[in-house]
Amino acid sequence: MTQEFPFEKAYGRLEEILAKMNSGTLSLEESLKLYEEADGLLSRCSKYLNSAEQKIETLIKNREGSLEIDQNGELKKGDFAMSTDQLLTRNIDA
Repeated sequence: MTQEFPFEKAYGRLEEILAKMNSGTLSLEESLKLYEEADGLLSRCSKYLNSAEQKIETLIKNREGSLEIDQNGELKKGDFAMSTDQLLTRNIDA
């Protein structure tokens, strides 16, 4: 399966495959074929979800003013944890 599916369509297809495989009426060959398709769909859905998570993280960091972008326009991942002293000072100042 080489065509692109939106997340909802890929997820719906996964549900169809699961129902067919749980029916117990498929041959081994049919089951393997569906398993391979499901594996590709799972990978695609995972990429969609990871991308959505990164976009949400970017929006949140943008709102909080702590967003950093690298040369490729990708979100820089870093240690955003505050020390206890920084956290206490921030809470006292607020």
